[in-house]
Amino acid sequence: MAGAGAALLRQCPLLLLLNREGTAYEGFVTAQGRDFHIRILLPMDFQLKNASIECSWHLKKILHGYRHILKQRLHSCPDLVSFMVEMKTVLEIALKNTQDLHIPRPPEYYSCLVRDLETLGWNKVVYVDTGLTTVKLKAEDSCGRQHLIILKLNAKYPTEPPDCLVDFPVQFTVSWMPQNSLIDIYNQFLVALESLKEFWDAMDEIDGKTWVLEPENPTRSATTRRIAIGNNVSVNIEVDPRHPNMLPECYFLGADHAVNPLRIKLNNNMHSWDPEISLLQNLQDLLEIDFPSRAVLEKSDFAKDCGICYAYRLAGAPPDQVCDDPRCGQPFHQACLYEWLQGLPSSRQSFNVIFGECPYCNKPLTLKSSVKKL
Repeated sequence: MAGAGAALLRQCPLLLLLNREGTAYEGFVTAQGRDFHIRILLPMDFQLKNASIECSWHLKKILHGYRHILKQRLHSCPDLVSFMVEMKTVLEIALKNTQDLHIPRPPEYYSCLVRDLETLGWNKVVYVDTGLTTVKLKAEDSCGRQHLIILKLNAKYPTEPPDCLVDFPVQFTVSWMPQNSLIDIYNQFLVALESLKEFWDAMDEIDGKTWVLEPENPTRSATTRRIAIGNNVSVNIEVDPRHPNMLPECYFLGADHAVNPLRIKLNNNMHSWDPEISLLQNLQDLLEIDFPSRAVLEKSDFAKDCGICYAYRLAGAPPDQVCDDPRCGQPFHQACLYEWLQGLPSSRQSFNVIFGECPYCNKPLTLKSSVKKL
């Protein structure tokens, strides 16, 4: 954590750590010489997708049109440092675009832009705003998948390149010279699409042939999948978009008696991973299982409701705790179970760990608390 803290300090010197666990930060993020107040709360497992981010009303207003992008990056970035770097980049773009709205464009700007769009082909244009400052273009990769690229043009176009927003799991950087045009950006976009073909092929196969519990509607930038294995048993995988045929990071969720054999099989068979066959087939071979098929079973066979709140999703998250008794196996949301155990006089707590009993079968339970309040 020390290295991560130093890296974060370099990127955001005004963002201060508030606790020893490294889960709470407050301070300022700086862009274009201006400081904006921000507060970040991480859960105890440091999963960014479950982080709580609070900011000043002014920063909220500036980033309003970029919320979906920041949400995607929150799910995709491996750590807080990476997310803050990307947030600062988005903030710089947002500030520049806000300022550009008040800068009059010369006639050459409009003639150049219209000429570029005509050369590119209006059939590739999805949207152009009334001020001709934002353009959305569509493209199809070699597998027929549809993709969008959003271009935010500043008043100095084409001397300066537009800012490009894409739904990619990796950063998209444009190579630009003053004599370049939208056609050059579009061609670079097509090249980038093909470089990610194997990654999207692997994720599409998983989405099409297994029951993915999370995310419910994955974006093209999402690198994780939580795949159902059985009743209240699943595996969360993190795929490297640059090397999608390599062994991904795997984290099993479920009762110990169900997931321990899977961990053993993964460790014992890891050496037999074959990058020449698909990611999904490799996972099945290593775990010595067939993932439940979408053609045979329904998602409701795996998506069991929380035994306390009787809902499947709480703040967008499904149950992530399971009673370890094979005869019970009742799932719970961590927040629901923690609140339940806190209310029992028989429960006891040591630091961030609470000890109690399952509400259904009375089997002893151990639960780590989370900083985030739902």
